[in-house]
Amino acid sequence: MKGTKILAAAAIAVGVAGGSYGIASAASGSGSTQSSGLSFAAPSTQQQAPSGWGQQRSDETLLTGDTAAKVEAAAKAKEPGATVVRVETDADGNAAYEVHMTKTDGSLVTVYVDKSFAVVGEDAGMSGGPGSRGAPPAQSPTA
Repeated sequence: MKGTKILAAAAIAVGVAGGSYGIASAASGSGSTQSSGLSFAAPSTQQQAPSGWGQQRSDETLLTGDTAAKVEAAAKAKEPGATVVRVETDADGNAAYEVHMTKTDGSLVTVYVDKSFAVVGEDAGMSGGPGSRGAPPAQSPTA
């Protein structure tokens, strides 16, 4: 009887550990999906915000799918080598969308993209505007 209880406790522990790992993997976006036999990594827009970037604002929405891919591509063309942290709508009115990125030197940049997927501005550091955390940085013109 005692051996049965030990086996049951061990089985429960293994089940909880496995379930916790699955939930953590799903929440972090570290899994991959399969389509036509090809494996695709989870989108970079689901990454954990690195030091310096705050959490997503409640009045902005993460982008997904084709829109996210096009906005991200425009931002990466403007800031090659930078890592995308988050791709979302822009509630401050700078553009339709914004991409929070970390440059290779560790500095932060927000790239603004309009509905036609053209880059319309860029802020060094965290984005500013009404309701933001901190004063708005100077916006640089784009060519």
